[in-house]
Amino acid sequence: MQDKTIYLASDHGGIVLKNHLCEWLSGCGYRVADLGTHVPDVSVDYPDEAEKLVQKIQTDPSARGILVCTTGVGMSMAANRYPFIRGALVFNRDMAKMCRAHNDANVLIFGAKYTDEKLAEECTKIFLDTSFDGGRHERRVNKLTDLGERK
Repeated sequence: MQDKTIYLASDHGGIVLKNHLCEWLSGCGYRVADLGTHVPDVSVDYPDEAEKLVQKIQTDPSARGILVCTTGVGMSMAANRYPFIRGALVFNRDMAKMCRAHNDANVLIFGAKYTDEKLAEECTKIFLDTSFDGGRHERRVNKLTDLGERK
């Protein structure tokens, strides 16, 4: 996965954690695209910031992304409005693994208020290193895609 770009975006509430992850991922050898926000003391709307990342994933379905806001809930709600996004709000390592293995999540979402830098690093590594199990889970993920196409 290190040959692929990891897209990151946040609102003002998640900028510190997003910036940390950008720096950490770069240090791990990943190509990082920081889509913003870049100004911590200016309020921005999480749907706008999520949309920047969603547009990148739409042009490259194999891409991975990370979104951060204060709780993670707003980014999760915004990103998952798009049928090709499978965004997972995670709070621990097991969730990071299972969202990839069972749900083929393509966007990892953090709540900066509840996730410290070390945990975010660990969850990100697991997310990027875990493959989708397929099998019975593929049928379920396909149903998610079908739901999005019915709209």
